[in-house]
Parts: sequence; structure tokens; C-alpha cells
Amino acid sequence: MRSANVKTTGILNPKIAGEKFHLTRHLPSPDLAFFVEWYWIIHWDLRGEEPHTQDVLSYPSINLAVEEGQSGIFGVPTGKFTRTLVNKGRVIAAKFRPGAFYPFVQSPASQFTDKTTPLSVVFGSAGDRLVADILAAEYDDQMIAHMELFLCDRLPARDENVVIVNQIIDCIIADRSITRVDDLVRHLNLNKRTLQRLFNQYVGVSPKWVIQRFRLQEAAEQLAAEKNSNCTEIALKLGYFDQAHFIKDFKMIVGVSPTEYAKRAAVQP
Repeated sequence: MRSANVKTTGILNPKIAGEKFHLTRHLPSPDLAFFVEWYWIIHWDLRGEEPHTQDVLSYPSINLAVEEGQSGIFGVPTGKFTRTLVNKGRVIAAKFRPGAFYPFVQSPASQFTDKTTPLSVVFGSAGDRLVADILAAEYDDQMIAHMELFLCDRLPARDENVVIVNQIIDCIIADRSITRVDDLVRHLNLNKRTLQRLFNQYVGVSPKWVIQRFRLQEAAEQLAAEKNSNCTEIALKLGYFDQAHFIKDFKMIVGVSPTEYAKRAAVQP
């Protein structure tokens, strides 16, 4: 299984995070690459240390995760995702491409948003068997093999709407001038209501949410990487009309102002 590049985009306070757990990403087999972006595995050993609380600005992706006592289908969290790590443990997850979990279940992605749904609810007893097999595995490649087999056994037909969703999201990421849904509609010549229905069914969050999330992810990454970050400059680069609007959005989701976040997260020389 090939490893994928590990970026810290979306992981808040990445310097501290890197000291508390080990994250690896692994590419799926070609048969699954249309649906699964990668498998991610986290190991941590905090025995004798204080618990570590990690915040994440999640992507618009659904994850199938297996961990002792906390396995399930993790829908897109509309706020920041917070998890506290204690003692020693590990978790493996399949991160589906935006929109790509829908073909497996043929149910609106919005029904999973802001929820963790037990695997048995979605896949019946086979979901429980997957959890048992992965928890019994000793090595990472064995866990990945169980996940691959489970998904390949349920491989759906390719859905053209998944392609459309990812093209739209790629456009949002690449073009900073897209700051509103109306910008997206004009840029891609889309019907606004059709776009909203597509995202509700396949992604689970609105196009507006996706636009804001990628802008805030980029802002957090810049603030953590640049010692003397200029909030006004970052706001303008990300397409915000004014600094106040950027600060309001950032604080609402992250919980602190950009300036305070930069103090906590900046990588030291």
C-alpha cells in the first residue's frame, strides 16, 4: 500500500499535534481510488502524560473510522471537530472523496452530517465484523487490508455526480475570487437550486459552507506557518472584503481570533 503525502491542512495547532500523535496516510487500491481519497491512521501513546485535545477543521468528506469503542460513519461536522486523546490507542479511517460515500448507501449525505452513526446501522452485522477484524489486526497494513476488502465487496458503480461535485470543489479551492455561492453559480454557469440539492444529497453540507471552510483552512495554515502573519493581507488574499468579516468567521469556527491562534500555533524557528 502506497503512502500519501501528509499535510497538516485542517489540523489546528499542527506543531503541538505532531508531538502528541503520529499520522500516516495511505492510498487506496485502483478499484477504490474513485471513491476513497486515502486511509489515515493515527497512533498515540500518552501514558504518563496529560490527555491531548485536538481540534480539526474537517474537509467536506465522510469518514468510515474504526477505533476501540468509537467506530462509526463520521459525517461532515459543520463546526470544528474536537477529539481528546488519552492513554494509548490507534484509529484507522477511510476518508471518502466529497460526495463519494453516497453511492455506497444511496441515502442523502445530509443524514450523516454532525453525527456519528454506528457501522451496524449502515452495514448491518458486516459492520460489526469489520470492527472486530480491524481491532484484532496487529499491523497497519493488516488493518488497511480489512478495510479494502470490506469496501471492495460493496463497490458501487461510478456515479457521474461524484465527478461533478469534485470538480466544483476543486474550483472553489483554486479560485479565491469565489467567496459566495452566487460567484460559484456564475463562474460555472450552474442552477443555484440544483447546486444546493446536489450538495445536500452527495456532500451533506451547503456550497456556502464548503467555500467558507476552505478559506478558513487556508487562513489557519498560513497563520501557523508564518511567524509575523498579517491578518489584513491574509483576509484580502482569501477573498474577504474586509478584515472584520474574516476575523468574525475565523473566531466563530476556531474559537479564538486569528491573532491569538497565530500566537499559539506558529512554528518556532
